Amino acid sequence: MAKSLFNKYIWLVDTIYRTKKITFEEINERWLCTTLSDGEEISLRTFHNHRKAIEEMFDINIECNKKAGYYYYIENIDDIEKGGVRSWLLNTFAVNNLINESHHLKQKILFENIPSGQQYLAPIIEAMRDNHTIEISYQSYLRDKPHSFNINPYCVKVFRQRWYVIAHCSLYDAIRTYALDRIHDLQDTDLKYTYPTDFDSQHYFNFSFGIIRDEKYSVEKIQVKAYGNKCKYIRALALHSSQKEIESMPEYSIFEYFVRPTYDFQQELLSHGDEIEVISPTWFRIQIQEVIKRMCKHYDTILPSRI
Repeated sequence: MAKSLFNKYIWLVDTIYRTKKITFEEINERWLCTTLSDGEEISLRTFHNHRKAIEEMFDINIECNKKAGYYYYIENIDDIEKGGVRSWLLNTFAVNNLINESHHLKQKILFENIPSGQQYLAPIIEAMRDNHTIEISYQSYLRDKPHSFNINPYCVKVFRQRWYVIAHCSLYDAIRTYALDRIHDLQDTDLKYTYPTDFDSQHYFNFSFGIIRDEKYSVEKIQVKAYGNKCKYIRALALHSSQKEIESMPEYSIFEYFVRPTYDFQQELLSHGDEIEVISPTWFRIQIQEVIKRMCKHYDTILPSRI
Protein backbone atom coordinates (compact mmCIF):
# COMPACT_ATOMS: atom_id res chain seq x y z
CA MET A 1 0.00 0.00 0.00
CA ALA A 2 2.77 2.44 0.99
CA LYS A 3 4.80 1.64 -2.14
CA SER A 4 1.72 2.15 -4.33
CA LEU A 5 1.02 5.56 -2.80
CA PHE A 6 4.66 6.53 -3.19
CA ASN A 7 4.53 5.74 -6.92
CA LYS A 8 1.32 7.76 -7.27
CA TYR A 9 2.94 10.78 -5.63
CA ILE A 10 5.91 10.56 -7.96
CA TRP A 11 3.66 10.16 -11.00
CA LEU A 12 1.64 13.23 -10.01
CA VAL A 13 4.69 15.44 -9.42
CA ASP A 14 6.37 14.27 -12.63
CA THR A 15 3.21 14.89 -14.69
CA ILE A 16 2.79 18.45 -13.41
CA TYR A 17 6.53 19.14 -13.66
CA ARG A 18 6.76 18.04 -17.30
CA THR A 19 3.61 19.86 -18.44
CA LYS A 20 4.52 23.06 -16.50
CA LYS A 21 0.81 23.80 -16.04
CA ILE A 22 -2.17 21.46 -16.18
CA THR A 23 -5.82 21.37 -15.14
CA PHE A 24 -7.33 18.79 -12.85
CA GLU A 25 -9.32 17.40 -15.77
CA GLU A 26 -6.16 16.99 -17.85
CA ILE A 27 -4.46 15.24 -14.94
CA ASN A 28 -7.29 12.74 -14.81
CA GLU A 29 -7.09 12.12 -18.56
CA ARG A 30 -3.42 11.20 -18.24
CA TRP A 31 -4.07 9.26 -15.04
CA LEU A 32 -6.61 6.97 -16.69
CA CYS A 33 -3.98 5.98 -19.27
CA THR A 34 -1.75 4.47 -16.56
CA THR A 35 -1.96 1.09 -14.84
CA LEU A 36 -1.73 2.93 -11.51
CA SER A 37 -5.33 4.11 -11.97
CA ASP A 38 -6.95 0.66 -12.23
CA GLY A 39 -9.42 2.42 -14.52
CA GLU A 40 -10.66 4.84 -11.85
CA GLU A 41 -10.37 8.62 -11.84
CA ILE A 42 -8.69 10.55 -9.06
CA SER A 43 -11.30 12.24 -6.88
CA LEU A 44 -10.70 15.88 -6.04
CA ARG A 45 -10.41 14.98 -2.36
CA THR A 46 -7.76 12.32 -3.09
CA PHE A 47 -5.90 14.77 -5.32
CA HIS A 48 -5.68 17.35 -2.54
CA ASN A 49 -4.61 14.67 -0.05
CA HIS A 50 -1.82 13.72 -2.46
CA ARG A 51 -0.80 17.39 -2.76
CA LYS A 52 -0.50 17.66 1.01
CA ALA A 53 1.49 14.41 1.32
CA ILE A 54 3.87 15.49 -1.47
CA GLU A 55 4.53 18.79 0.27
CA GLU A 56 5.23 17.06 3.59
CA MET A 57 7.33 14.27 2.10
CA PHE A 58 9.35 16.06 -0.59
CA ASP A 59 8.84 19.76 0.21
CA ILE A 60 7.36 20.21 -3.27
CA ASN A 61 4.43 22.63 -3.43
CA ILE A 62 1.73 22.06 -6.04
CA GLU A 63 -0.16 25.35 -6.35
CA CYS A 64 -3.30 26.38 -8.25
CA ASN A 65 -3.56 29.47 -10.45
CA LYS A 66 -7.24 30.35 -10.09
CA LYS A 67 -7.04 33.49 -12.24
CA ALA A 68 -5.88 31.75 -15.42
CA GLY A 69 -8.18 28.77 -15.71
CA TYR A 70 -7.61 26.78 -12.53
CA TYR A 71 -4.44 25.05 -13.63
CA TYR A 72 -1.88 23.46 -11.32
CA TYR A 73 1.86 24.06 -11.31
CA ILE A 74 4.89 23.43 -9.11
CA GLU A 75 5.69 26.55 -7.14
CA ASN A 76 9.30 25.79 -6.20
CA ILE A 77 10.31 24.45 -9.62
CA ASP A 78 13.68 26.26 -9.46
CA ASP A 79 14.71 24.09 -6.48
CA ILE A 80 14.05 20.94 -8.49
CA GLU A 81 15.94 22.16 -11.53
CA LYS A 82 18.98 23.02 -9.40
CA GLY A 83 19.38 19.32 -8.67
CA GLY A 84 19.64 17.61 -5.31
CA VAL A 85 17.34 15.09 -3.71
CA ARG A 86 14.10 16.33 -5.30
CA SER A 87 15.57 16.11 -8.78
CA TRP A 88 17.12 12.71 -8.09
CA LEU A 89 13.92 11.25 -6.67
CA LEU A 90 11.85 12.56 -9.55
CA ASN A 91 14.22 11.30 -12.22
CA THR A 92 14.69 7.88 -10.64
CA PHE A 93 11.12 7.02 -9.75
CA ALA A 94 9.49 8.77 -12.70
CA VAL A 95 11.62 6.75 -15.12
CA ASN A 96 10.83 3.58 -13.18
CA ASN A 97 7.09 4.31 -13.42
CA LEU A 98 7.38 5.08 -17.12
CA ILE A 99 9.15 1.79 -17.83
CA ASN A 100 6.55 -0.14 -15.88
CA GLU A 101 3.88 1.51 -18.05
CA SER A 102 5.77 0.78 -21.28
CA HIS A 103 6.39 -2.95 -21.11
CA HIS A 104 7.70 -3.12 -24.68
CA LEU A 105 10.65 -0.89 -23.68
CA LYS A 106 11.89 -3.12 -20.87
CA GLN A 107 14.32 -5.00 -23.13
CA LYS A 108 15.72 -1.74 -24.51
CA ILE A 109 16.62 -0.03 -21.24
CA LEU A 110 19.36 -1.65 -19.18
CA PHE A 111 20.00 -0.89 -15.51
CA GLU A 112 22.55 -1.91 -12.93
CA ASN A 113 21.20 -4.44 -10.48
CA ILE A 114 20.00 -2.97 -7.18
CA PRO A 115 19.84 -5.40 -4.23
CA SER A 116 16.56 -6.09 -2.50
CA GLY A 117 15.37 -3.69 0.19
CA GLN A 118 13.70 -1.01 -1.89
CA GLN A 119 10.33 -2.19 -0.58
CA TYR A 120 11.29 -0.64 2.76
CA LEU A 121 12.13 2.79 1.32
CA ALA A 122 8.56 4.12 1.23
CA PRO A 123 7.62 3.08 4.81
CA ILE A 124 10.91 4.51 6.11
CA ILE A 125 10.25 7.84 4.39
CA GLU A 126 6.73 7.86 5.82
CA ALA A 127 8.14 7.14 9.28
CA MET A 128 10.52 10.09 8.89
CA ARG A 129 7.62 12.28 7.79
CA ASP A 130 5.54 11.32 10.82
CA ASN A 131 8.47 11.07 13.30
CA HIS A 132 7.57 7.45 14.04
CA THR A 133 9.91 4.94 15.62
CA ILE A 134 10.18 1.75 13.57
CA GLU A 135 11.22 -1.75 14.54
CA ILE A 136 13.55 -3.52 12.14
CA SER A 137 14.81 -7.07 11.95
CA TYR A 138 18.36 -6.59 10.75
CA GLN A 139 21.25 -8.87 9.88
CA SER A 140 24.64 -7.30 9.32
CA TYR A 141 27.43 -9.20 7.58
CA LEU A 142 29.01 -9.70 11.02
CA ARG A 143 26.05 -11.70 12.38
CA ASP A 144 24.85 -15.22 11.64
CA LYS A 145 21.18 -14.34 12.09
CA PRO A 146 18.98 -11.22 12.23
CA HIS A 147 18.02 -9.45 15.45
CA SER A 148 15.29 -6.90 16.11
CA PHE A 149 15.50 -3.43 17.64
CA ASN A 150 13.92 0.02 17.38
CA ILE A 151 15.35 2.94 15.41
CA ASN A 152 14.38 6.58 14.88
CA PRO A 153 15.03 7.24 11.18
CA TYR A 154 16.74 10.61 10.53
CA CYS A 155 17.52 10.42 6.80
CA VAL A 156 18.06 8.04 3.88
CA LYS A 157 21.01 7.98 1.51
CA VAL A 158 21.79 6.09 -1.69
CA PHE A 159 25.35 5.03 -2.44
CA ARG A 160 26.66 2.59 -5.02
CA GLN A 161 23.22 1.19 -5.94
CA ARG A 162 22.29 0.61 -2.28
CA TRP A 163 19.86 2.47 -0.05
CA TYR A 164 20.77 3.21 3.56
CA VAL A 165 18.87 4.66 6.50
CA ILE A 166 20.72 6.77 9.07
CA ALA A 167 18.96 6.47 12.38
CA HIS A 168 19.29 6.71 16.13
CA CYS A 169 19.40 3.19 17.51
CA SER A 170 17.92 2.80 20.98
CA LEU A 171 19.87 -0.44 21.49
CA TYR A 172 23.24 1.35 21.32
CA ASP A 173 22.01 4.90 22.04
CA ALA A 174 23.93 6.07 18.98
CA ILE A 175 23.42 7.14 15.38
CA ARG A 176 24.02 4.16 13.09
CA THR A 177 23.77 3.43 9.36
CA TYR A 178 21.73 0.47 8.11
CA ALA A 179 21.62 -0.97 4.59
CA LEU A 180 18.04 -1.56 3.44
CA ASP A 181 18.98 -4.81 1.72
CA ARG A 182 20.03 -6.22 5.12
CA ILE A 183 16.60 -5.55 6.64
CA HIS A 184 14.49 -8.72 6.94
CA ASP A 185 11.35 -7.07 8.29
CA LEU A 186 10.09 -3.63 9.27
CA GLN A 187 7.17 -2.55 11.44
CA ASP A 188 5.84 0.89 12.35
CA THR A 189 5.52 1.07 16.15
CA ASP A 190 3.29 4.20 16.10
CA LEU A 191 5.60 5.59 18.80
CA LYS A 192 6.57 9.23 18.28
CA TYR A 193 10.13 10.48 18.55
CA THR A 194 11.52 14.01 18.55
CA TYR A 195 13.78 14.79 15.63
CA PRO A 196 16.95 16.44 17.01
CA THR A 197 17.21 20.07 15.94
CA ASP A 198 21.02 19.86 15.87
CA PHE A 199 21.12 17.00 13.33
CA ASP A 200 21.94 18.09 9.77
CA SER A 201 22.03 15.21 7.30
CA GLN A 202 24.17 17.12 4.79
CA HIS A 203 26.67 18.13 7.44
CA TYR A 204 26.72 14.61 8.91
CA PHE A 205 28.28 13.25 5.70
CA ASN A 206 30.13 16.43 4.75
CA PHE A 207 33.60 14.87 4.99
CA SER A 208 32.64 11.31 4.05
CA PHE A 209 33.33 9.79 0.66
CA GLY A 210 30.34 7.47 0.78
CA ILE A 211 28.32 5.95 3.57
CA ILE A 212 31.07 5.46 6.17
CA ARG A 213 31.42 8.16 8.82
CA ASP A 214 34.14 6.79 11.08
CA GLU A 215 35.28 9.48 13.50
CA LYS A 216 38.46 7.58 14.38
CA TYR A 217 39.68 9.06 11.08
CA SER A 218 40.33 12.79 11.24
CA VAL A 219 39.45 15.02 8.31
CA GLU A 220 42.63 15.17 6.22
CA LYS A 221 43.89 17.20 3.28
CA ILE A 222 44.58 14.48 0.72
CA GLN A 223 46.40 15.07 -2.56
CA VAL A 224 46.09 12.63 -5.44
CA LYS A 225 47.92 12.62 -8.78
CA ALA A 226 45.93 11.42 -11.77
CA TYR A 227 47.62 10.43 -15.02
CA GLY A 228 46.59 10.76 -18.67
CA ASN A 229 42.91 10.61 -19.56
CA LYS A 230 41.97 9.79 -15.97
CA CYS A 231 42.28 13.53 -15.30
CA LYS A 232 39.34 14.21 -17.62
CA TYR A 233 37.16 11.60 -15.93
CA ILE A 234 37.85 13.02 -12.47
CA ARG A 235 37.20 16.58 -13.64
CA ALA A 236 33.86 15.49 -15.12
CA LEU A 237 32.80 13.46 -12.08
CA ALA A 238 34.43 14.63 -8.87
CA LEU A 239 35.35 11.98 -6.33
CA HIS A 240 34.11 14.29 -3.54
CA SER A 241 32.43 17.69 -3.27
CA SER A 242 35.63 19.19 -1.79
CA GLN A 243 37.67 18.32 -4.91
CA LYS A 244 40.02 21.03 -6.21
CA GLU A 245 42.47 20.76 -9.08
CA ILE A 246 45.59 22.44 -7.73
CA GLU A 247 48.03 21.55 -10.52
CA SER A 248 47.51 20.72 -14.18
CA MET A 249 50.19 19.46 -16.55
CA PRO A 250 49.96 17.74 -19.96
CA GLU A 251 50.82 14.34 -18.43
CA TYR A 252 49.03 14.61 -15.09
CA SER A 253 46.92 16.67 -12.69
CA ILE A 254 46.94 16.89 -8.91
CA PHE A 255 43.60 16.96 -7.09
CA GLU A 256 43.06 17.93 -3.47
CA TYR A 257 40.34 16.69 -1.09
CA PHE A 258 39.21 17.33 2.47
CA VAL A 259 37.80 13.98 3.63
CA ARG A 260 38.05 11.26 6.23
CA PRO A 261 40.30 8.63 4.57
CA THR A 262 37.98 5.78 5.50
CA TYR A 263 37.87 2.28 4.04
CA ASP A 264 35.48 3.18 1.22
CA PHE A 265 37.64 6.13 0.09
CA GLN A 266 40.73 3.90 0.08
CA GLN A 267 38.87 1.34 -2.02
CA GLU A 268 37.78 4.04 -4.48
CA LEU A 269 41.37 5.20 -5.02
CA LEU A 270 42.62 1.63 -5.42
CA SER A 271 39.90 0.90 -7.98
CA HIS A 272 41.59 3.29 -10.42
CA GLY A 273 44.71 1.15 -10.57
CA ASP A 274 47.93 2.74 -11.81
CA GLU A 275 46.11 5.81 -13.16
CA ILE A 276 46.02 7.37 -9.69
CA GLU A 277 48.76 7.91 -7.10
CA VAL A 278 48.32 9.18 -3.53
CA ILE A 279 50.79 12.02 -2.90
CA SER A 280 49.96 13.03 0.67
CA PRO A 281 49.65 12.70 3.60
CA THR A 282 52.62 10.36 3.94
CA TRP A 283 50.92 7.94 6.33
CA PHE A 284 48.01 7.48 3.90
CA ARG A 285 50.40 6.96 0.97
CA ILE A 286 52.21 4.25 2.99
CA GLN A 287 48.89 2.63 3.88
CA ILE A 288 47.93 2.42 0.19
CA GLN A 289 51.41 1.03 -0.58
CA GLU A 290 50.91 -1.75 1.98
CA VAL A 291 47.62 -2.75 0.39
CA ILE A 292 49.24 -2.84 -3.05
CA LYS A 293 52.08 -5.01 -1.70
CA ARG A 294 49.58 -7.49 -0.30
CA MET A 295 47.78 -7.48 -3.66
CA CYS A 296 51.04 -8.22 -5.47
CA LYS A 297 51.66 -11.27 -3.25
CA HIS A 298 48.48 -12.82 -4.65
CA TYR A 299 50.08 -12.71 -8.10
CA ASP A 300 53.61 -13.87 -7.19
CA THR A 301 52.82 -17.40 -8.31
CA ILE A 302 51.62 -18.24 -11.82
CA LEU A 303 48.64 -20.56 -11.42
CA PRO A 304 48.00 -23.37 -13.90
CA SER A 305 45.31 -22.60 -16.43
CA ARG A 306 41.81 -23.85 -15.53
CA ILE A 307 40.58 -23.64 -19.12
